[in-house]
Amino acid sequence: MKKLIAEGVGTMFLVLLACGSAVLAGPSIGGLGIGICFGLVLICLCYCIGNVSGCHVNPAVSIAMYLAGRMSGKECVGYIVFQLLGATIGAALLFAFLQLAPDFNFGGTTAPDKYLATNVLQPGATSGLALLSECLLTFFFVLIILGATDANKGFGKFAGLAIGTALGLVNIVGIPVDNCSVNPARSFGPAIFCPEAWGDFWIMVVGPVVGAVLAVLCWNAISPSKRAIE
Repeated sequence: MKKLIAEGVGTMFLVLLACGSAVLAGPSIGGLGIGICFGLVLICLCYCIGNVSGCHVNPAVSIAMYLAGRMSGKECVGYIVFQLLGATIGAALLFAFLQLAPDFNFGGTTAPDKYLATNVLQPGATSGLALLSECLLTFFFVLIILGATDANKGFGKFAGLAIGTALGLVNIVGIPVDNCSVNPARSFGPAIFCPEAWGDFWIMVVGPVVGAVLAVLCWNAISPSKRAIE
């Protein structure tokens, strides 16, 4: 149960602080600043709950860990449920900020009414572009996680730095396309309070899941430990 609670709390703070950087400070820090915030939040979480739950805070990561044989199916489902709950709580807190100060200059890279850093297509982007972006960026992100945390050839205490840096990089690249998800839970929480985001939500599920599967296949092919999918 401690692992599940850690995943819920971790995902809550990922949404509250990382998405919050767009909601509260987006106009002043821009896409680069938001991407850096995502990376820094994950680094902090890795060193806080990494030894408790592994700090997945992302259904795509949990699916990858299951496919890589690093966790059971039952545990994977539990992780995903608590990640979605945590993301919803984090988004609810951001929504409360909007209600408490309606005249504050809220906004991020896109600023519709009640903007919550939702993952929606940006002007000129297409569903195909966003889907390919989510797939490839998640592929890279999850591949870094699998390599950095490998039991035999991982990098121990430095893994969190690599993982957080990877999230920051993919956000910097992906924000101009669809505000960058690579995490279905991160997309789910804000969408609960911003119905306009549901039209593009499928991209934020299919892309990251496909990317996670590709990352596992790639890691199995290049891993020095040659672990097979269980």
